[in-house]
Amino acid sequence: MERKLKLALIGARGHVGYVFKALPDLPEVDLCAVSSGSGESAEPLVKNAEARGFSPRVFDDYLAMLDAEKPDVVSVCGPFELHAKMCCEALERGISVFCEKPIALELGDLDRIRAAYDRCDKEKTKIISMVGYRGEAPFRTAYDAVKRGLVGKVKMVNTRKSYKLGVRPDYYHARATYGGTIPWVGSHALDWIYWMGGNANFKTVQAIHDTADNRGNGDLEMTALFTCVLENNVMGSASIDYLRPAAAPTHGDDQVRVAGTLGVVEVMHGKVTLITETEAKELELLPERGIFYDFARHLLYGEPCVVDAEATFELTRACLAARDCADRNRI
Repeated sequence: MERKLKLALIGARGHVGYVFKALPDLPEVDLCAVSSGSGESAEPLVKNAEARGFSPRVFDDYLAMLDAEKPDVVSVCGPFELHAKMCCEALERGISVFCEKPIALELGDLDRIRAAYDRCDKEKTKIISMVGYRGEAPFRTAYDAVKRGLVGKVKMVNTRKSYKLGVRPDYYHARATYGGTIPWVGSHALDWIYWMGGNANFKTVQAIHDTADNRGNGDLEMTALFTCVLENNVMGSASIDYLRPAAAPTHGDDQVRVAGTLGVVEVMHGKVTLITETEAKELELLPERGIFYDFARHLLYGEPCVVDAEATFELTRACLAARDCADRNRI
């Protein structure tokens, strides 16, 4: 029998585009319903769905949608401060969750998601966050080089995330609705450290951040620095900021350097370079593999997924712990 996966969407903030981009390659997925999850218009979701041949039901109340449609998986891209509640509501109904990062804004809320997940049948119900860079070609290529041992034993992972500030919606201006620059922007950088550093949990984290010169954006931190040691003693660092100039050719400046006992692999400007004692060369990029495509295939057929629940919980814990540490160290 042909397998089918019923999908519902909550919200259009963040990276719901990961879902829409993957749908043309997932004929098994039926986008059955959408809800803004916030009282905002669901029109952007409807337009994107219709452009891909779907006619989803529209719900004002996302809980009513979950109960009426009983989807197999839900994308959570609602207000950041509601991520935790939305994840819990889905998990308690046995619905798998594809959630924008961070999945919670406070450690207590993360504990509540963990408790809801632990009550689930984990063979059927999964949760991952939208760490979509894991599927992008340069980062897949760098990770593959590390996994193949081309840099030897990994000792250090240095990362950079720099974004253009632009004009940010009001919810970015308050900690209660934004959550902080480390969990929002820095989560990708911390994920690279965790992933390329061997998927070992964070043993220690330290961070600082600053809201000065943020051009009237309230609580939004313009700059942050992060350091850590993983449980396998890999050291990591991240430089995080909203200082990328408007004239820059891309929205983000995303860089990774993985240093090991045999060499170094670097991601910079969309290219991947391997440097060893005997050569320096640019690596041919692996093809992109979308993270929602990966997750859907995992739910449908049990295929390996590039991220799992344990990585999602650990990354979120590290991001929130680092942000709270930075609050104590605030400049």
